[in-house]
Amino acid sequence: MHVKFCGFTQRSDIQTAAQLGADAVGLVFYPPSPRAVTIEQAQTLSAAVPAFVSVVALVVNMPKDELIKLANNVSFDIIQFHGDETPEQCQQLAGMVNKRWIKALRINTEQDTLDSVRAQINQFATAGASSILLDAYHQHKYGGTGARFDWSLIPHDSALPIVLAGGLDANNVAATLDLPIYGVDVSGGIEVDKGKKDAAKMRAFMKAVKRDRWQNATVTGAI
Repeated sequence: MHVKFCGFTQRSDIQTAAQLGADAVGLVFYPPSPRAVTIEQAQTLSAAVPAFVSVVALVVNMPKDELIKLANNVSFDIIQFHGDETPEQCQQLAGMVNKRWIKALRINTEQDTLDSVRAQINQFATAGASSILLDAYHQHKYGGTGARFDWSLIPHDSALPIVLAGGLDANNVAATLDLPIYGVDVSGGIEVDKGKKDAAKMRAFMKAVKRDRWQNATVTGAI
């Protein structure tokens, strides 16, 4: 199980996340979000990420000129399209900056079906996505709601590796280990406040996900 911690605003939190073994860290470039960072902040934060940890840039309906500016000024590895972008738009935008990309699908438990989720994933797979992220739908928000959707809507035969988000924390993430997913994505579940991470919560989350690795492991200065 791969782990992405998202919504960082502080350099020390990123250093702790890397020390604890997070596979990826996410930076939010969506001004309405309480976890949003500027290009200047992102330059400092990305500089704290060691080799072999991916930096994910989360964008929401970002215009192409802004994405180009972002890519020219911030070191990141993957774009996470988290808005209303179509498969074709994602493919075009990512191609302009030569980045791999993933797409977040907001799953509406009342409207979506297993077949509709599978069909959406297929469309983004055809367009070249590296993975798909499944999050809970909210009428007025693009993510970060802390809500869960019906996990029975996660297809077992997905055309793309699935990353699960929405309402995860150290107390419930173990329940995802038997799901047909590649990784998990958490933000609010490891925070003491919006954009401010809690080292103890991060460590507990990693321990719950990677129980075998953490059975006898300790991290100096992590808590």
